[in-house]
Amino acid sequence: MARETEPEMETVGTEEEEKDRFSSSSLKLYEAQFFSFTPQTCMARIYSSFHECLCDILALVEKECVRELGKGQLDADEELLRSRARECSRKLQHFLEKRFKQLSERMEALLTSRCFTIPPNVLLPEDHSHKKYPQDIQEVLKLESSLADLHRAYEAEVCARQALLAELEEQKEVQKQLDDILEWVREMQAGWAKEGNGNFQESFRLGIESIKKLQSAVKEVLIHSKTLN
Repeated sequence: MARETEPEMETVGTEEEEKDRFSSSSLKLYEAQFFSFTPQTCMARIYSSFHECLCDILALVEKECVRELGKGQLDADEELLRSRARECSRKLQHFLEKRFKQLSERMEALLTSRCFTIPPNVLLPEDHSHKKYPQDIQEVLKLESSLADLHRAYEAEVCARQALLAELEEQKEVQKQLDDILEWVREMQAGWAKEGNGNFQESFRLGIESIKKLQSAVKEVLIHSKTLN
């Protein structure tokens, strides 16, 4: 993520402050890229931990108060003491949470301005290339478009190569069959000449014509047989 200049913002009213609390500038996205968290999430975790610890401590304090108050009063109603202790602990919890919320807001402001901040002249290692090779957004879009075109062309080349390889395999199979036929013809021609039967090509032509005439005669016989049936 390239670093952006963070504009100064004026706070107008409580609602505006709450709205700007989670804006892109107040969240400090560039700092979050480095620290892997924002000051807001850090304080939220601290507040959550404080709240859990406070609840555990107040529960123990409430239990201890009921036990200590019940020692001096033999006929004391334990349920009444527990109810009063719970009411007091809730008031104390509300007071402490309110005070800690105010403190956490100050802590968040301090963390944001002093701790979790990166000076404007500092760049993250992954952003050094942006400073060394600054590019306009249009150039980046053109490069992305060119990369997409090259990717599509590469995929087309791969598909064409696969098709050519498949066709080459088919041609090899056909060539093998043709070689077998030629070998058979040569063997037949050699055997024909060995027996002294004359010109093989002429005899082969006459044989082919005889086979065609035989096929025609077979068709006529089949047609006449169907007609008689």
